[in-house]
Amino acid sequence: MENSFWNKWVEKALSKLETLKVLRSLRPIYVSSNEQMQQQQTEPIDGYYEVFDEMQPWDRSSVEISISDSTFQRWLHEIPSSGDEIVCRDAVANQKPRMCSGQFKKLLLFSGNDYLGLSSHPTIGKAAAEAALEHGMGPRGSALICGYTNYHRLLESCLADLKKKEDCLLCPTGFSANMAVMVAVGSIASLLAGGEKPLKDEKIAIFSDALNHASIIDGIRLAERTKSVEVFVYKHCDMSHLNSLLSACSMKKKVVVTDSLFSMDGDFAPMVELAKLRRKYGFLLVLDDAHGTFVCGKNGGGVAEEFNCEKDVDICIGTLSKAAGCHGGFIACSRKWKKLVQSRGRSFIFSTATPVPIAAAAHAAVIVAKKETWRRRAIWNRVQDFRALTGVPITSPIISLIVGSEEKALQASRHLLKSGFHVTAIRPPTVPANSCRLRVTLTAVHTTDDIKKLVAAITGCIKFEGINYHSSNVYAKL
Repeated sequence: MENSFWNKWVEKALSKLETLKVLRSLRPIYVSSNEQMQQQQTEPIDGYYEVFDEMQPWDRSSVEISISDSTFQRWLHEIPSSGDEIVCRDAVANQKPRMCSGQFKKLLLFSGNDYLGLSSHPTIGKAAAEAALEHGMGPRGSALICGYTNYHRLLESCLADLKKKEDCLLCPTGFSANMAVMVAVGSIASLLAGGEKPLKDEKIAIFSDALNHASIIDGIRLAERTKSVEVFVYKHCDMSHLNSLLSACSMKKKVVVTDSLFSMDGDFAPMVELAKLRRKYGFLLVLDDAHGTFVCGKNGGGVAEEFNCEKDVDICIGTLSKAAGCHGGFIACSRKWKKLVQSRGRSFIFSTATPVPIAAAAHAAVIVAKKETWRRRAIWNRVQDFRALTGVPITSPIISLIVGSEEKALQASRHLLKSGFHVTAIRPPTVPANSCRLRVTLTAVHTTDDIKKLVAAITGCIKFEGINYHSSNVYAKL
């Protein structure tokens, strides 16, 4: 459902940018010379990307990891490290990467964001390798100068289709994507005010969930510095509080921004209620779907697809660094919004574009993620496994076991480390004081047996029967 008022405001802002001659354009450089890849640019070839219908041996390498004994000991005794213990001194001198000889500890990873296990997929690695061999890293420069190629454009089109949006803008990271959107949103008020300081009624009212990601918060802070926005923080997922703030706000230009699946608590934004409020107040709905993209929805379209409200989301920010197993961020939106963000989003404008091999790999990842539907089924089966084994009513692959103090979280993490599991303690400033936790993440390439072993290890330091519930958070006692 289109937001007519916001369309008019964006059109006026773009007209102002054009008048000022600062409306920026993306002009793709064509770098492909391989005949098969040239065909791929216009007409996808069935079978060009090899996919599989079940877990393969290489999938396990995304969760079966090793750390050196020295790293293990430093972690166990909380000795600060800069990571230098894994590289041999002679390797540095000879400029050849080589693992030092010595003993290694094998661990099962339960703390990453590679939700579908795609980081080790050979099809994705092959796409990156072929592009690297043919083009190196590609043109090095910002997207607005020379870094934007046919590979980037192909990936953008693919992501726009996935998110059911008119267009898409690639960014170097998900963090920079959120920053670019919030700064671009804030720029509208100053553009429409003709360069003058906007009056109170001309400003943008941004309503932000209390537990939004740091990149959203930092983007809002940058927008605030222009004195063109006013910020209202509503209680986490509290639609009654958001409704009251919206009702009391006389400013016309309203924006609501929220994570879709919250990274530290593992709960979903109330999408259906947000859609109803959007229809009531006509605000712009901006969704950060970093942890939901490829994981949720029948086609991997994310949380909005899962809750059947894709049309109610005006701007959807996502990442290629989590479930896609690659690197980068993107903004799925209308063409008008894309033009505005690429002209005013500083974190996009002044960053070097994604290297061509990464764009090629990410495009392959989108195809693989959509076609290998077994991966989405598998990850949600693991969620059911954990719920059945522990009685903890988790609703997503992100499990937040809040233990309170920093020392308790570190103690629990060390216990799991000794048991063979990589689960880090999450502490301030990532989370508030006295809400330190173990953040456990499940993936499509974990097995039921992995979950059983993890739960057995967790019960050695956490009593599940002593858990209190608040929202979707899990509070546990050591």
